[in-house]
Amino acid sequence: MKDSGKIKWIDLIRRDTEFSFSLLGILVLAVAIGFVRNPFHLDILIMILLWGMLASSWNIAGGYAGMFSLGHGAFIGIGAYMSSMLFIHFKLSPWLGMIIGAVAAGIVATLLGYICGRLKGHYFALATIAFVELANISGVQLKELTRGSEGLTIPFRPGWANFMFQDKITYAYIGLAFMAGIYFLSLIVERSKLGYYLVALREDEDAAKSLGVDTSRIKMVAIGISGFFAAIGGTFYAQYILFIEPDTVLSFAFSVQVALVTIIGGMGTALGPIVGSFLLTPLSMLLRAYLGGGLSGLHIVIYGMLLIIVVLFLPEGIVNTMKAHLKKDITGKEIG
Repeated sequence: MKDSGKIKWIDLIRRDTEFSFSLLGILVLAVAIGFVRNPFHLDILIMILLWGMLASSWNIAGGYAGMFSLGHGAFIGIGAYMSSMLFIHFKLSPWLGMIIGAVAAGIVATLLGYICGRLKGHYFALATIAFVELANISGVQLKELTRGSEGLTIPFRPGWANFMFQDKITYAYIGLAFMAGIYFLSLIVERSKLGYYLVALREDEDAAKSLGVDTSRIKMVAIGISGFFAAIGGTFYAQYILFIEPDTVLSFAFSVQVALVTIIGGMGTALGPIVGSFLLTPLSMLLRAYLGGGLSGLHIVIYGMLLIIVVLFLPEGIVNTMKAHLKKDITGKEIG
């Protein structure tokens, strides 16, 4: 029975067009990274991969399960601070610190899912906002550990063991590996029994309960997995920037940006967060680079206006809108 199950998975991968094209796209991107020499362009690419990773982790709970969290900055911050403090104070490799931070964030996220599991919609979102604000205050007040608002500077000691590198290309390849890993995990979840439970939970929790789905447990699993991978992204962010502060990784604004990338790209799809990151991240960075030094706040105004236009004309997100159009024939009628 186990062998037949494996064969089914192999057949599924072979027949899965999205899987095949995604794998091809990642290979093309891996080759393209080697040709990027401009440091600014490499920085943009690395941040695209980082935000694609963070948005994909948010999408597991916020997109598939409909648990609209605006507090994921707390999980990202746990990963960033945990790995950084273990490295600074105990000389522990950030690779190990990353796993410890991810486990800690996953446990905290699961507890949050347990405590706030009965809340729905905007009530759950408000609870997560309160949670990230509490995490932010804790980060500011625990000065002996986090150095408060002054921020935590990570000493630069290049080497694989320390997750620090002289060249940005190495960061780009690691970021690509992380993003691809979470993307393919999302595809597997999407096609698994857990994925169907998550969608049922999102569409109608009461109906899911009536069909025997343990919605409380599914909520804890979804946000636990989401928090785990968000923390891994937090460690990557800390090791790349080498400086973290509560007003960045433990902030409400950081949490909103993670959710926004997924909303624009397409919630509840494995590809949506990545598409959103490829659109929003370079747009934000280029506007800040070319307009940030001119009229104060002009780049934020233009960025906000473009986001409003996208939300108005693509309310379901780019990927969901494209999928809806692909299901229709020339006359506008849905096929099959």
